[in-house]
Amino acid sequence: MSQPILQTERIRLAPLSAGHLEHLVELSADPEVMRYLTGVQTREQSADELRRTLAYAGRGLGCWAGFVDGAFAGFWSLRPGESPNEAELGYRMLPGFWRKGLGKEGAGEMLRHGFRDLGLDRVYARTAAGNKASQATMASIGLRHVRDFVADPEHFAPGADLHAVEYAVGREDWLARNFA
Repeated sequence: MSQPILQTERIRLAPLSAGHLEHLVELSADPEVMRYLTGVQTREQSADELRRTLAYAGRGLGCWAGFVDGAFAGFWSLRPGESPNEAELGYRMLPGFWRKGLGKEGAGEMLRHGFRDLGLDRVYARTAAGNKASQATMASIGLRHVRDFVADPEHFAPGADLHAVEYAVGREDWLARNFA
């Protein structure tokens, strides 16, 4: 199954392609966006991230570029998980689109796609322990805190606090809340 184009009330989610490099460069060069991630990235680092991201697309999983009224807003993704039939949810948005419910809207569509279209058993998301906004988004779409852990330093900026959290939801719990 290839990645479909997905649509929410306000966001058009197009499968990530090489043509989205300039959007990724813009997003990854913003210190506010990258604060809880690897830190600001160069164009070359963004191109490398794009190549790695495109390599895992398949079976309906992948990354989507989100557009609101034709303007690039950010990315939402479902990456292959650590176990079969699970995926890791991710999202990253430009600051001009923060605090408008778009993170929740796009992430909710990722869950719908993962559970309804792909039949996944579990979706999880991870973030820095200090990233309260991302944790609020996770909780708002039904993910629950499952553990605290110390992250691999490669996922954070040099010198960053490596304390992280994982949130998750299983298929049956998600279906019961969303289609009862």
